[in-house]
Amino acid sequence: AQAVLAGASGQLRTMATVGGNLLQRTRCGYFTDITRPCNKREPGSGCPAIEGEHHNHAVLGASEHCVAVHPSDMGVALTAFDAVVSWRTADGADEAPLTDFYLPVGDTPHRETVLPPGALITHVTLPPARVAARSRYRKVRERASYAFAIGSVAAALEVDDGVIRDARLALGAVASRPWRARLAERILVGAPATAEYFAVAADAELAAARPLPHNGYKVTLLRNLVVAVLTELAEETSR
Repeated sequence: AQAVLAGASGQLRTMATVGGNLLQRTRCGYFTDITRPCNKREPGSGCPAIEGEHHNHAVLGASEHCVAVHPSDMGVALTAFDAVVSWRTADGADEAPLTDFYLPVGDTPHRETVLPPGALITHVTLPPARVAARSRYRKVRERASYAFAIGSVAAALEVDDGVIRDARLALGAVASRPWRARLAERILVGAPATAEYFAVAADAELAAARPLPHNGYKVTLLRNLVVAVLTELAEETSR
């Protein structure tokens, strides 16, 4: 619910759909500027963002062919909780976990999802998760509303006697798709629920970051955001 309310504006949310939100193009200003090259719009034409304006671009999972980030807020929360996307074509039905629904950028950034031609998303399933009882979505943006994130975190913790029994963590505005922080999750499970271990987990996940000259701030921002959100959740579970 927090992720949905953080997205777009009230007017857009009233008209939007879950499938439409997930299928937003991963894009930046160069994609919408038809006077400039863009590998998503014209494969093989180049990615001017790498040498140009890229302060809100990817630090994880990008390639030399595209460094845009996926704009969805809801998709980050759904990724953290193992959502499954189902669709139907004239040939029948199929499905995929949201973590596998988006394709890696690679050298084909114009191909974004595993949806086959003519597919229609019919539903999205969220399996039950006890850990979701303590969860939070936090979005950082450059203005108070109607703005894409420059960094976001969807997180949940299950803590028993000061020890983390289960953890979910996904990051937004860092990659071409919502980023499931599985390495951080593995480090957290079984660890003490302290800011020190939250920082260790965040640093391990972000060690793979490859920032560009003007978006390195995102690494620090996401680290601090992960630690802050997890600390808040841990404090709630201890009350």
